[in-house]
Amino acid sequence: MEDQITRLTSRLVVPFIQVYGIYIILHGHLSPGGGFSGGAIFGASLVLMALAFNLSAGVKQISHQSASLMESGGALGYALVGLIALLWGGNYLANRAASFPLGRAGELFSGGAIPVITVFVGMKVASTMVTLFYNLIEGEAKVGDPEKPGA
Repeated sequence: MEDQITRLTSRLVVPFIQVYGIYIILHGHLSPGGGFSGGAIFGASLVLMALAFNLSAGVKQISHQSASLMESGGALGYALVGLIALLWGGNYLANRAASFPLGRAGELFSGGAIPVITVFVGMKVASTMVTLFYNLIEGEAKVGDPEKPGA
């Protein structure tokens, strides 16, 4: 895309979108939002950068391989939090029963394992959006490639 207005607007707005996505992820246990919605906002900002500038600018933000690693890391972190609860004698993803420190209600570091879980979910959702975007773009490029018939 060669539109200068789109590029300038994206360059100005994307940092605010990303900060808002991180805010939604970190405050998901205190207010509406959480890992899924915050991750979707953050992932959409990365896709916006790739669309506004070009795919190489998006790859500078997060490469396809990095997105895949973050996707796996988010799922692994989520599973590990659940396993920690099992090791401490609670149920899978238990919070109070597994003795996670709960903090004081209404503070950022309250809720025990829930904020940690939302961070991993946000990481998984954002990286999944980027991975899906890259896969769609690569598939579209392969379909339109005259060098590879039938692709």
